[in-house]
Amino acid sequence: MSSTKVPIGQKSAFGAGHFILNILPGTLGVFIQFFLLTAWGVDPLWAGLLGGLPRIFDSITDPIMGFISDNTKSRWGRRRPYIFVGAIISGILFFLMWQIDDNASQTYIIWHVMVIQLLFLIGNTMFATPLVGLGYEMTSDYNERTRLMAFSNTMGQIAWMIVPWLYVIIPDSNTFNTQTEGVRTMALIVGALCVVFGILPALFCKGIDSANMENRKEITWKTLSSNMVELWDGIKQVSKNKPFMKLCGATFLVFNGFQLVAAFGVFIIVFYMYSGSYELAGTWPAWFNTINAIITAFIVIPIISRMANKWGKRKAFIISTVISIVGYILKWWGFDKELNAEFNQTELGQSLTSGVGSLFESLNPILDDIGMSWFSIDPGNEIPWLIFLPIPLFAFGMGGLFTLMMSMTADVCDLDELENGMPRKEGTFGAIYWLMVKIGQSMALVLGGVILSIVGFDPNVTEQSLETMNNLRIADIVVPAGTAALAVWVMWKYSLNEDRAKEIKAELVKRRGEL
Repeated sequence: MSSTKVPIGQKSAFGAGHFILNILPGTLGVFIQFFLLTAWGVDPLWAGLLGGLPRIFDSITDPIMGFISDNTKSRWGRRRPYIFVGAIISGILFFLMWQIDDNASQTYIIWHVMVIQLLFLIGNTMFATPLVGLGYEMTSDYNERTRLMAFSNTMGQIAWMIVPWLYVIIPDSNTFNTQTEGVRTMALIVGALCVVFGILPALFCKGIDSANMENRKEITWKTLSSNMVELWDGIKQVSKNKPFMKLCGATFLVFNGFQLVAAFGVFIIVFYMYSGSYELAGTWPAWFNTINAIITAFIVIPIISRMANKWGKRKAFIISTVISIVGYILKWWGFDKELNAEFNQTELGQSLTSGVGSLFESLNPILDDIGMSWFSIDPGNEIPWLIFLPIPLFAFGMGGLFTLMMSMTADVCDLDELENGMPRKEGTFGAIYWLMVKIGQSMALVLGGVILSIVGFDPNVTEQSLETMNNLRIADIVVPAGTAALAVWVMWKYSLNEDRAKEIKAELVKRRGEL
């Protein structure tokens, strides 16, 4: 089994992989859902299909790739060759996907993005599924698994500090001549980042020693049909693992609830707090999401890691999820435009606004000179301070989710080896876990639009009715808080605690004849 302590260099390399694991889907979503419409004028229906249909293909390839990496025999291990090749393929194809001529027809754009996206998803599955599986096997220690996942998710959050600014940078006329030029250039940058950072886990991370691992299947074209049977049997085994099913259920609820309303904050800021004026709203939607990612990465995740070490992973998840529910409820007051106006009239509000205004008054000329005018803040505008008030609390939801659930999935892999023997199935577990995430993301894209329709929101109308905006604000709270509460219920009797995990580890060590 791998060493219990993961060196900081390996943690950094694994974290670099998680940065790519987040920056690729984040950027792809922005490009498809927003810039295909605004830059190339693609019909919204087709843009939605381009975003949704490939996810079906993606959901099929993930378990297959998990099975392949679980059973691979190579001098470089089970996961690392795929991570290396997958990172390079993903980076190149992501760049090529967005090299579209300004005057291309809608039919050409649709087929170009669809075909290359499908090829890209194959490369991305080659990279992502083995990377997740590698993380599960980098350490056998109960608490070190949490520290590893905390570190990697902190680095993954850096992607979400960057992604919101694509909405601001690409349309900025001082940065790019056209939006299409901006998309093509940013695609080159993201593709290069994918290659450079994506190969680091393959070069520097070490997983389980699989040289003598028994019962692995032969992966060839001749064994394809028998392998599909074995894959299906493995999926059925995984589905019978009750602790793992609880992890999948809780993840689906928390992540789906969050994703359902992810865009609502932007709509509320623009259409409620600033009466539909994107110009007055300025960069506050981007700042809101960036500050959320910063607090999650550097404050919330380290706290959750300590909570898990002290009280156990199940309790840490329940506590962090309950805290997030409180944060969601506080958004009612944080996003109240009248309360924000009143706060800005207080001595504290005026002092804060004056301080930030003075800072950016001195920074704005520098930002203009280096081509970062999009990052500036108008020192004359009032700052909606209260929208940032709930962030430190509701950030515990997503901050705790992947840090703890991925750590607990590693524990579940030990349980599966104990019950079903070799080969270990980290790749299959990782593929099915992330399948739940992707299904939730796809459903969120559809149901989010349904909720907007139900509350009567019309993005083509500047002045939304007060009733519509209040209903949207209620949905922005009730949906994620409700799904989070259900997730707490699902995890209430989760049984794989630290004592049981250590018992399993001791039995596996004895079975393998290890010291």
